[in-house]
Formats: sequence, structure tokens, C-alpha cells
Amino acid sequence: MDNQNQLNNPQYDPNNLLGSLIQKLNLKNDAALSRALEVAPPVISKIRHRRLPVGASLLIRMHEVCGLSIKELRELMGDRRGKFRISDKQFKPKQPTS
Repeated sequence: MDNQNQLNNPQYDPNNLLGSLIQKLNLKNDAALSRALEVAPPVISKIRHRRLPVGASLLIRMHEVCGLSIKELRELMGDRRGKFRISDKQFKPKQPTS
């Protein structure tokens, strides 16, 4: 499932993830969450409005800040896939241009 399909998946709910993090960290709002995660506030807004998926690096940062496992974080946002697979294209070396 690519990022666009994940954003359109009815089970995918980034609001549940963000709300749970705010509650767990005893924060007031999205601005406080963005400071805790050390990301720009528009990133949180775009995730909340499903214009940006929760990327791997942000998921790892959430894990570091709140202590929940990656699996727990993925479950909070409705990602029920057994494994997260990265496309082969991301690991292929670029061909030199002549």
C-alpha cells in the first residue's frame, strides 16, 4: 500500500495517534506536540488533515519521545499491516548518466 492509498484508507486515523501522544505527554495542543517532536507545526497540521502521511523518521521520533513501540504507534493510527515494506526502487543505486 503506497502513501496515497494509506491516506485514503478509512481505518487510517492520524488524529487518534496525535491525540494519544498529546494525552500521553500531557501537552496542551498540536503546537506543543510539534515542539516536543522537534518538527515544524505545519507538519502536524498536514498529518492531521491527511495531506501528509506519518513517515518513518517521524514515527521513530515519536517512539523516542513517548516510549511507545513502533507497533503500538502504528496501531494507534490504524495501520494494521503485519509488515511495513519499503519499495525496491528506494534501494536501487542510480545509474550514472553519460
